[in-house]
Amino acid sequence: MSDGHEAVQVRISGRVQGVGFRMWTRNEAARLGLTGWVRNEEDGSVAALIAGSDTAISTMIERLRRGPAGSSVSGVQTETTRLEKIPGDFRIIG
Repeated sequence: MSDGHEAVQVRISGRVQGVGFRMWTRNEAARLGLTGWVRNEEDGSVAALIAGSDTAISTMIERLRRGPAGSSVSGVQTETTRLEKIPGDFRIIG
């Protein structure tokens, strides 16, 4: 039996800061019933932790590859991780 929960860490690069990417990510995650967080990184990328059903996570990653209007995504890196506790909602944390 597994002690943790699967989630995906995502890093999105390109023109993703100053274009409403974090708010858009939070809204899309809420529509899909996902939990986790999103934040800006000092290198100009956006990082996120996404938890939920495999189908919803896959859909979210595809949406992140396109991004909101005004953004220009050049790369999306993903890494599956294990969490001891799943976040209760989806937040912008920085």
